[in-house]
Amino acid sequence: MAQRLSRALTFIAGSVVGGLALAFVIVALHPSLITQPRRSAARAHAAPTAAARGAQRREPPVVSYASAVERAAPAVVNIYTARLVTEQVNPFPPFAPFSGLFGNLLPEYRQRIERTLGSGVIIDKQGHIVTNYHVIANAEAIRVQLADGRIAKPRIVGVDPDTDLAVLQISLPHLPVITFGHSRQVRVGDVVLAIGDPLGLSQTVTNGIVSATGRENFGISAFDNFIQTDAPINFGNSGGALVNSNGQLIGINTAIVAKSLGVEGIGFAIPVDIVRGVVHDIIKYGKVIRGWIGIVPEDISNTEAHQVGLARGGVVIANMYVDSPAQQAGLKAGDLLLDLDGKPVHSAEQARVEIASRKPGSRLAVRVLRGTRTLNVTVQVKQQPK
Repeated sequence: MAQRLSRALTFIAGSVVGGLALAFVIVALHPSLITQPRRSAARAHAAPTAAARGAQRREPPVVSYASAVERAAPAVVNIYTARLVTEQVNPFPPFAPFSGLFGNLLPEYRQRIERTLGSGVIIDKQGHIVTNYHVIANAEAIRVQLADGRIAKPRIVGVDPDTDLAVLQISLPHLPVITFGHSRQVRVGDVVLAIGDPLGLSQTVTNGIVSATGRENFGISAFDNFIQTDAPINFGNSGGALVNSNGQLIGINTAIVAKSLGVEGIGFAIPVDIVRGVVHDIIKYGKVIRGWIGIVPEDISNTEAHQVGLARGGVVIANMYVDSPAQQAGLKAGDLLLDLDGKPVHSAEQARVEIASRKPGSRLAVRVLRGTRTLNVTVQVKQQPK
């Protein structure tokens, strides 16, 4: 029994020694079997740090229009005006009937200085500034203050009440200049910034989107064709810049819907493509040169058209000037305008803008519906009479 136990212990001891020897040989030949777990542990320990750094890099960027403001805002100026206002006071003086003097029954007047605020945009290095005509209309004195604090007295280069635009000029060195965009590329939903001098708060920036384009028939000017925006426009913003998210000028802020009506977020700007043409003419000629063919277009509904014997509603030539280019070309009152130079006519305002944009001396192709017949005529465009 003891002998068998001794042989078993000897076998086990030999096996253990043999296994250890074999393990030693394997480790000696492949030492990475011991160091590999340590490296894996080190990598596992370092992994969260790398992941954290990656997470930090993937954070969404901050949405900001600061770059657009930096490009556009220096060219937006504040305009201060003073005008002499005469107003009637005490139209019915007390006890006047007992004075015995009929002169006392005459109304009394007084004069006061009215100060107003507005904005403008520097458009070239020569110091030309575009603003609204109503900002400087009847002003006795005008002052322009730049964003950098400099103040200058401008001269009036020219005005265009029909579009409510005016051009001033100042003489200062190193002027910042706005970059022009293209209003025809403006889309509903585009982000826009309104820059101006609202309520005397000095330069202020508000933002919103383009709510609509081609707004008309508001009676704000003779040629209504506005960009509508919900970017807050307040008193003093008139004449300021409406810019896109790249800081390019796309419009001149002009009007707001009366807040007394409970309306919020509806403002209007003159598209820069109109501004560009008006400014060019004012600087070159001192006035705006517009085309004219002598028709008075008017919107008419289908019901109104049937009542006067027209085939359908649309834009009708409601009246014509005697011996005008349109009359000489064979057009008649009652003709329904279909298109001008191949461009469909959708409203009377659009027709007026299209005709006015033509240069005097050019020819305009007009297609009309007369009764059941479609007629094509060519009209010689003349300069709009004053």
